[in-house]
Amino acid sequence: QVQPVESGGGLVQAGGSLRLSCAALGIIFSPNAMNWYRQPPGRQRELVATISRDGDTNYVDSVKGRFTISRDNAKKMVYLQMNSLKPEDTAVYYCKINYFGTNYWGQGTQVTVSS
Repeated sequence: QVQPVESGGGLVQAGGSLRLSCAALGIIFSPNAMNWYRQPPGRQRELVATISRDGDTNYVDSVKGRFTISRDNAKKMVYLQMNSLKPEDTAVYYCKINYFGTNYWGQGTQVTVSS
């Protein structure tokens, strides 16, 4: 069964950094798009960053220049390097992968940025 599993969340002070990881368990071939979403408290889930199988990336404007998405196709992993974190980055971060046309979501990892 396909299951993304996130790790790397935690509590960090404003200006700090965190690196999120997502392991795509249960897959044989490299997924198509791999994405990071986040859901701040009381708000809707939003797309943060996307990376294609070929490495093309896109970011929401609010994280451009601070966050970097990357992937390791051999390891079936996707990462989100988050620098210069702000309190407004506080959210549950979710990994989503597209595998043979089906989207699979992880359970999420909490990121809390204190001011």
